[in-house]
Amino acid sequence: MHTVGTFTFESAEAARAQYESVGPAAQTVVREVAKAMEFEREEYDERVTGDVVETARDALFASLLEVRVGSREEFEDWLESYDGEVTKTGHEDVDHVVWHAGPEETAVAATFQNEEDAAVATLRRQAFGRLYRELV
Repeated sequence: MHTVGTFTFESAEAARAQYESVGPAAQTVVREVAKAMEFEREEYDERVTGDVVETARDALFASLLEVRVGSREEFEDWLESYDGEVTKTGHEDVDHVVWHAGPEETAVAATFQNEEDAAVATLRRQAFGRLYRELV
């Protein structure tokens, strides 16, 4: 078993604080991407809205969530000691699982066979949508 990512939270307040902290980075990324795309000032003002920056913040936050990657047996061992609710997706007959435990005794997990990077990315989107969107 191994982990990828850095964000894991003991509380909703910690998640909110971390979400807020990535705001300036998201704004910088959006500004630099618009510059690389050679947006004129008017186009920038028209197209780069608060929703665009918020989407970048959501994606940046989600992309940094800590995800555990392991075998089905390692996941089952973890699950035995976890007291919260886990939403599982995927097929039961595959060998690997990715999972993330959120701050309020909720977690998400997804199975995968070969494509670890894709599974991690998908799980992070699910974690943001199911565990964090309403918290942050």
